[in-house]
Amino acid sequence: MKAKPAVTAVPSKIKTFFNTLGPGLVTGASDDDPSGVATYSQAGAGFGLATLWTALITFPLMAAIQEMCARIGTVTSSGLTGTLKTHYPKWVLYLMLVFSVPAVILNIGADIESMGAVAHLIVPALPDYAFSIFFTALLLFVIIRFDYQKIASILKWLCLVLMLYLIVPFFAKVEWLQVLKHTVVPEVHLNKDFIEILVAILGTTIAPYLFFWQATMSSEDIKEKTHTVVISKHLLSKVKTDVYFGMGTSNVVMFFIILTTGVVLHNAHVTKIDTVEQAAKALEPLAGKLAYLLFATGIIGTGLLAVPVLTGSISYMIGETFDWKVGLEKKFGSAKAFYGTITFSLVLGLLLNFIGVNPIQALIYTAILYGLTAPVMIVMVMHIGNNKKVMGKFTNSTWSNILGGVAFVLMAISAVALIYFQIKG
Repeated sequence: MKAKPAVTAVPSKIKTFFNTLGPGLVTGASDDDPSGVATYSQAGAGFGLATLWTALITFPLMAAIQEMCARIGTVTSSGLTGTLKTHYPKWVLYLMLVFSVPAVILNIGADIESMGAVAHLIVPALPDYAFSIFFTALLLFVIIRFDYQKIASILKWLCLVLMLYLIVPFFAKVEWLQVLKHTVVPEVHLNKDFIEILVAILGTTIAPYLFFWQATMSSEDIKEKTHTVVISKHLLSKVKTDVYFGMGTSNVVMFFIILTTGVVLHNAHVTKIDTVEQAAKALEPLAGKLAYLLFATGIIGTGLLAVPVLTGSISYMIGETFDWKVGLEKKFGSAKAFYGTITFSLVLGLLLNFIGVNPIQALIYTAILYGLTAPVMIVMVMHIGNNKKVMGKFTNSTWSNILGGVAFVLMAISAVALIYFQIKG
């Protein structure tokens, strides 16, 4: 009779572990949006397995930065925008908006267009713009109709779609010793195209909009529990576990997308990806129809996951800047400006579909723009994380500062190198 608790202990622990996952998991999963898929696909198609090592490098760096953001949101019960507004000069806040908002709008538009184009491949009877309009309307309905807890639950389940990318490589012939070599031995080519893709990879994995989303969702999460929860090292340890698991999942998916396109497309001399749907479609004759369908479905799923994160990030940034009532837990009638910003950003993103913007180029340019602006954002996050007036006794650890510093240096060097090669041509 005493053996029963031991039998049920493992499932119980697993259930408890997954119950602790939330903002960190969603943030990590949304990092693999169509922008990420496009960037990783171009990296694999253009350079084969040469960029696989970036998955190992980016994980500790993005995990350290996102953990800082989550800790800031948990301790202050405020997003990054609110913290900047309270404790820093206004010009810092406005500079952040100028750097962040245009890139996020472009990201939203490119994600919507990519989802529509891929859906058209699966159901060719309907034009891609019809799917783009449908996805925009669906997302707007869900965001306005449901409160934060329901949206968080939906996003959490949508994270499962990322598992599709882990299956695709097994439909192709993979030389795993070569995979291991390129994973642990960094390969760098000093030319414009390779540096550009490295900056794009860094930009899409350490994307500034995710800093704001992570902090805000962590603050929203703690607000839901304020009647019972006291900020403690134990609570922050749970937050860290959530973040690390989310970032780890994100990087595993990144690794497998580069692996898939590197093995399938690059080896078949398909080295230039002009559209997201091309990345999916090119897999069909080379890896089979099922692999193509899995890849395409993944793009739609990650888009549905990421676009609410993108629109939410903008709305929280602008709303907190101008003292609006903000929060996905609020009804539309009590936060009209907040939801109006979400609506406007979605519609503006949709309209980009009709002005001839190439989605894959827009996605990669967005990732590059993130890569150029991220160093500024990293410095801001690290300063807040070390500010005892803001964080009290929960300031950055030594390792957080070391990894944050490495992230800043690496992003700054990449940005300077990109500018140099752009000028040099």
